[in-house]
Amino acid sequence: MFRTKLAAVAAASALVLSLAACGDSSDDTAAPASTMTTGAPMTTGAAPSSAAPMMGTQFGAGCAAVPSDPANPGSFDAMAKVPVASAASGNPLLSTLVGAVKQAGLVDSLNNATDVTVFAPTDDAFGKIAKADLDKVLADPATLKSVLTYHVVPGKLSPSDLAGTHKTLQGGELTVSGSGTSFTVNGNAMVVCGNVQTANATVYIIDTVLIPKS
Repeated sequence: MFRTKLAAVAAASALVLSLAACGDSSDDTAAPASTMTTGAPMTTGAAPSSAAPMMGTQFGAGCAAVPSDPANPGSFDAMAKVPVASAASGNPLLSTLVGAVKQAGLVDSLNNATDVTVFAPTDDAFGKIAKADLDKVLADPATLKSVLTYHVVPGKLSPSDLAGTHKTLQGGELTVSGSGTSFTVNGNAMVVCGNVQTANATVYIIDTVLIPKS
């Protein structure tokens, strides 16, 4: 953890600057118990679709990277049976996020949360951040927890409810724009695989890490 509050703020600022420079380019299970207590994608077809996906139907080109074998812990079928942090641990797109959640001590909080929406950055999304800046944030639990909880919204948002401004568990707000199967978060993070169901959450996999306003 950084030795002073100023150091933590500096790390968060460095992370924001790193993302700005990058531009637009991507456990252990616990039984659900209580709510958490802290604080436009590419489409599957050749042309964008304006029709909203059916309930429980995933959408987005990034979904092709999810294992199709129901026996695979990273498959949509397997993820739907376990809480969100455990579900993410099996998804091949989310290994960096899973490591960050463990580092921040949020596994149990996420697994025990009741009905949340998680905007989950891919490994490539974290790869847009300079390693030195990412390492600083990963080493500061308070800053890391703030960043991660900014990706979680109370309530399970369906695609038809997704567009709009939503308050996060971090306390700040994020804004989703778009419709049908094409959504962008905070103007630059594209949903690459959306409407992924877990036992306690709806997940929208995004290609850019979201940064809360300081």
